[in-house]
Amino acid sequence: MAFVLGSGSPRRKDLLAQLGVTPDEIQSPDIDETPLKGELPRPYCERLAREKALVIKAGPDDIILSADTTVALGRRILGKPEDEAEAAEFLWAMSGRRHRVITAVAVRRGDKVWEKSVVTQVRMKSLSNVEVNAYLASGDWRGKAGGYGIQGPAGAFIPWISGSFTAVVGLPLAETAGLLEAAGHPVWKGQS
Repeated sequence: MAFVLGSGSPRRKDLLAQLGVTPDEIQSPDIDETPLKGELPRPYCERLAREKALVIKAGPDDIILSADTTVALGRRILGKPEDEAEAAEFLWAMSGRRHRVITAVAVRRGDKVWEKSVVTQVRMKSLSNVEVNAYLASGDWRGKAGGYGIQGPAGAFIPWISGSFTAVVGLPLAETAGLLEAAGHPVWKGQS
């Protein structure tokens, strides 16, 4: 039995390590992440996590973990920005407002899939031109839903969250541990 992390995110690998879980293999699933017409943020995020888990090639007893993190501003899905201009647009849209960060996790073993999604409310302070331009220049926005990562320099923009900090980073640890245990994968193994 192998444990496959279906994500190229170094943050997810680091978060799994906090549970004492090290993947035997890492595969980055290649799926179309375009939202379906009229698709709302939470169902969108759940669908992507499930599709990522299903597309990973694995043996019948292997355990695959995939996840997706989406930022939602109302009904609008703020994915990974295509470029610096879109990252700036996202930051200005969230400036001084609350938004939701949704992280969905899917764990597959054989034909069975266990799923969970977590929604965290996040407030971003009102941003200045200096803050936005400095953050964009840092490049930290690249590859991150909503164009920011709470665990990096943009953490200074977030005075309040209600929910799971690790879900905002990319993997809700409490829920992930439960899904792995349900699939028969021990957590905390080798830890004392």
